[in-house]
Amino acid sequence: MSDFNKKDFVLAVYQMVRAVPYGRATSYGAIAHAVGYPNMSRMVGQVLGNCSSSETGIPAYRVVNSQGVLSGKDAFSTPTEMQERLEAEGIRVENDRIKDWKKVFWDPLKEVDFVP
Repeated sequence: MSDFNKKDFVLAVYQMVRAVPYGRATSYGAIAHAVGYPNMSRMVGQVLGNCSSSETGIPAYRVVNSQGVLSGKDAFSTPTEMQERLEAEGIRVENDRIKDWKKVFWDPLKEVDFVP
């Protein structure tokens, strides 16, 4: 993986997360796959944990773990901010997990038109 460029990875993650539609959510793994690094879902989480969503406008709150659990909530200014933002978009959350996860889940590999 000598051609890995962290800055390019971070920018690709930000771009993909900005594409997550209002009222939908995705997973760290789905973002990692979509940007070409399928084994780097934890790094996606680290990138989003450091992105300062309120300052950058990157909707990191729309990205959760593969089971729909709000595993990144500690990266927000309050323990409930992630849930509050999701619920403001009509996404139901119960016990730190998105209800109807399969319906809410946005798969960028299926829903984004990639240009080769």
